[in-house]
Amino acid sequence: MPTPSMEDYIEQIYILIETKGYARVSDMAEELDVHPSSVTKMIQKLDKSEYVNYEKYRGFVLTSKGKEMGERLLYRHDLLEEFLEIIGVDKENIYNDVEGIEHHLSWNSIDRISDLVNYFKADENRLKDLKEIQQLSKNK
Repeated sequence: MPTPSMEDYIEQIYILIETKGYARVSDMAEELDVHPSSVTKMIQKLDKSEYVNYEKYRGFVLTSKGKEMGERLLYRHDLLEEFLEIIGVDKENIYNDVEGIEHHLSWNSIDRISDLVNYFKADENRLKDLKEIQQLSKNK
């Protein structure tokens, strides 16, 4: 299993490749707010763990294992954002809250959160009822 830091890198590589078609050390450093040398060290670790194929001075690409993990990590991130929005967390808090909790939940917990999100999305009356409960709670 990758460490939380490795997960952040894999997720960011996946996002960059999906949006730009490639990921570079400089792009990663900018997105993660770290030094390029830190990115290079992590890319080397990800290469040893077979999440990326890295060639010095030539760049890196996700392996099939890395791509699969990137998809899962992005899904987890997006799901948690959606979940926090559904339960009424203020928009300005959602991103930081997701960043704070995403590495601490098991995949079993993620699956159950997914079930709950799907439950609320399946019937807009459920969402409406939840919003009414939240409003009553705020008014107390």
